[in-house]
Amino acid sequence: MKKVCIVFSLLFILIATAAGAALLAPAALSPQAPPAAYLRMHVRANSDSAEDQAVKYAVKDALVERLLPVAAECGSKEAAAEAVRAALPALERAADAVLAEAGFSYTARASLRQEEFPARVYEGVTLAAGVYDALVVELGAGTGQNWWCVVYPPLCFAGEVSGGDIRYGSRLWEIIEGFFAG
Repeated sequence: MKKVCIVFSLLFILIATAAGAALLAPAALSPQAPPAAYLRMHVRANSDSAEDQAVKYAVKDALVERLLPVAAECGSKEAAAEAVRAALPALERAADAVLAEAGFSYTARASLRQEEFPARVYEGVTLAAGVYDALVVELGAGTGQNWWCVVYPPLCFAGEVSGGDIRYGSRLWEIIEGFFAG
C-alpha cells in the first residue's frame, strides 16, 4: 500500500509539473514566434577534420555545462542575452581549456551577434530561417561544420540533440523506474 501511495504522489507531481510546463512552454516556443524571440548558439569547428570536429563536441559540452545555470535563471531573451554577454570571457576560457587539454594550439573566440540560420525543427517546433541573435563560438579558424541550438528558450538544455531530434529526459521518471527496479 505504501508503494501505491508513493507512486500516486509521484504521478501527481509529474502531471502537475507537466501541466505547468505546458502552460508556460507554448508562449515561449510558439512556431509563430519571430526570430527576435530566440537567442541561438553556434559552435564552429576549426575545420572539418575528424580531430577538429571531435573537439568541437567536447567544447560544446563544456559550454552547455556553463550555460545551463545561466539560461535557467533567465526569464526573457533579453535577460539571457545580457547573462551570456557577461559570461563571454568565462565561456572563452572554458573553451580554451578544453582545446589546450586536447593538445590544440588554437583558441576560441566567443561573441554575441546577429547570425543567419536555416530553418530548423526542434521537437515539433519549427524555427524559420532568418537572422537571429546568437552566441557564436569560433574555434581556431572557425571554418568547419558547426553545432547549434537555442539558448533561450533553452532548447539546448532540454535534451541531447542527435540527428535533428531532441531526446527529453526526466529525472522524476528515472526515480520512479528505480523505485520499481529495487
